[in-house]
Amino acid sequence: MAFISTPEEPAFFDANRAAAGHVPNFVRTFAARPAVYEAWKQLNGAIKESMDLRRYELATLAAATALKSSYCSLAHGQVLADKFYTAEEVAALTEEPPNDPVDRAVMEFARQVALGADTVTQKDVDQLKALGLTDSDVLDVALAAAARAFFSKTLDATGTQPDSIFNALPDVLRTALTVGRPIHSG
Repeated sequence: MAFISTPEEPAFFDANRAAAGHVPNFVRTFAARPAVYEAWKQLNGAIKESMDLRRYELATLAAATALKSSYCSLAHGQVLADKFYTAEEVAALTEEPPNDPVDRAVMEFARQVALGADTVTQKDVDQLKALGLTDSDVLDVALAAAARAFFSKTLDATGTQPDSIFNALPDVLRTALTVGRPIHSG
């Protein structure tokens, strides 16, 4: 499940149980540093709160797939499939950019931030603004991608596998979004 052992913390696990009732593997990883996890939830919540949910999920999916984070790709791809797109449409987002020019630009920018934020130029930001994004919108996409890098890299560095519950996703979605570590089998 992970490369590191973490303490069994029943109170922490109960407080961070998923809506489906299970304790996610990432919660088990953060059991050793609950204050960091609480800070993460606060930071991520503040970023998400400032954005349109669909844009947040697209930017997050783009960053997660670029970083080869199966865990985050599966989780955020599932949200997109549950709320905005079909499973086939979400799977296609991993291979080809969306048709909408704003969504395409947001995803490309999020990938660029995740993989090489030092390569972002004024021209990159101006392209987003030419499509109608404000300075605050650009910042939101950068924040979503940068935050995803922290979370994804922490999970991958500790060997934290995606929860076995992701095995229940439609085959097309599960296959397309398993871009790195395999889903936990147990």
